[in-house]
Order: sequence, then C-alpha cells, then structure tokens
Amino acid sequence: MSVKIILDSTTDVAPELKGRFEVIPLPIFFGEEKYYDGVNLTHAQFYEKLAAGKDLPTTSQATPFEYENVYKKVTEAGDSAVVLTLSKKLSGTYQSAVIAAEKFKGKIYVVDSDTVTISAGILAEYALGLSEKGLSAKEIASEIEKEKKNVRLVAMVDTLEYLKRGGRISKTVAFAGELLNFKPVVSVEDGEVKLLGKARGAKQGNNLLEKEIEKAGGVNYDMPLLLGYSGTDDGIIKRYIQDFSRLWIGKTDNLRISEIGTVVGTHAGPGAIAVAFFRG
Repeated sequence: MSVKIILDSTTDVAPELKGRFEVIPLPIFFGEEKYYDGVNLTHAQFYEKLAAGKDLPTTSQATPFEYENVYKKVTEAGDSAVVLTLSKKLSGTYQSAVIAAEKFKGKIYVVDSDTVTISAGILAEYALGLSEKGLSAKEIASEIEKEKKNVRLVAMVDTLEYLKRGGRISKTVAFAGELLNFKPVVSVEDGEVKLLGKARGAKQGNNLLEKEIEKAGGVNYDMPLLLGYSGTDDGIIKRYIQDFSRLWIGKTDNLRISEIGTVVGTHAGPGAIAVAFFRG
C-alpha cells in the first residue's frame, strides 16, 4: 500500500518528476475546439495557438466524476491519496475534488494549495517526498496544510496584451503600460493573484523580483525550488538565472526549470518568468 499524489493539470512540476503523479487534465476551449491540457494539447502547441488567435481560450474546472474515476483506481489498488488542487479562489476544481472524496473517507485527503502553477508544483514535490518517507495520506495532508503558508510565487509578466484581452486590465491602462514598457510583477497570496509593482523594462523588473524574494525572507534551499517561464523560448529564464546568479551560486546545485502551463499562460501570455520557493 502506498500514498499517491493527485494533481490537476494547472500544477507545473519539475521535468524529472513528470509521470510520478496522477494528473486530472482540465479542458481548454479555443472557440469550438476542445482540448485536454497535457493530453491532446502540449504546452508548445498551446502557446502557438494562443499567439495565432484573436480571442483568448477559455478553461473549465475538472468535474467530480473525473476525480471519482481516479479515486476508484487508486483505492481499488489498495492505495490512499493526497489530492492537491489549484486555489479554490481561482477555480471550482477544489470543490469537485472534495465532492468526489465524500465516498472515500479515510482514503482520500484533499488540500487546497492556495496557489497555482510552479508554486503548487513545489508543494506537490514536497508531498511526494513525504510519501517516499512512509508518511500516511492523513499525515502528508496535515504537513502540506502547514507548509503551504511558507510557499511564495513571484512572477514578472512580459506583456500586458493578454491581461487586456482577458479583461483583467482596461485598454487605457494597457496602452499606457505598453507605451512606458511596464512589466507587472505579481504574486499569489491567500489564493489570489496580487500586483506587487510595475517595473520599467525587464532589468528593473528582475531587480523587483529579487527584492520581493528578499522581502519574503529569502529562499529555504533545503526545500524544493522551481523556476518557470511561459511560451516556447526558455532563453528568458536562462538569462534571468545568469543575471542573478548571486541568488543561487553556492546555495544550490539543483536549479530546475519548468514550463508554465495553460491556465496561467492564458492571462500572462508568453515571456513571463517566475520563481517558486519556500521562504527561509
């Protein structure tokens, strides 16, 4: 008997960990075309379609039925599970996971990550490590509830275009921001996306990222750490790592990079970079 970690497809994990989790894919709609995240639509294909389309795609939450099918497979094999979802303030997926878990009391434990993308990814990695140490599903869920308060996500968006198209900011604000080359720096706090500041250009934006990491209390290098980028070009995150090598050199030899997936990518657009860490 083992403890499985179940995620939804908005959770982006380190590349070497893919395949170690049970994943519930969320549906994505480009007009009349329906896809399932990570099943018949890769991240590269998503960003290509995003750039080519006039309208933003829409996403839908996972259903209780989809969760129940996975729960049955896990429990019929004699295993239990911890289910980690994206923030319930961003999607109804958490509620679907909870509804489905009602039939599996004592076997399935659902945790709202209070975050999304790579910061949910480092929580998932931590949960996987606890499972490998032999903790029960109940014990792992309890530990994740405590440690999720220490998780930080800091990101810089390259363009305001997709926030404008998604109605998150007005056209006037977007025009002014693009004229002044503003780069919004955001985080996820208490399950919601928060604007931390607006930097003039990428260099100032990267400096603001560094300040926000320091403000959070620095990085706990004994815990999982993950960097991410949106789009099809990983050069942006590699340049960031090189420019801010002082943050990492001598502190970690295991700096991993993940692609930022479809739900966050829909509103951030390509060219965003992010750092997810447990605070020091």
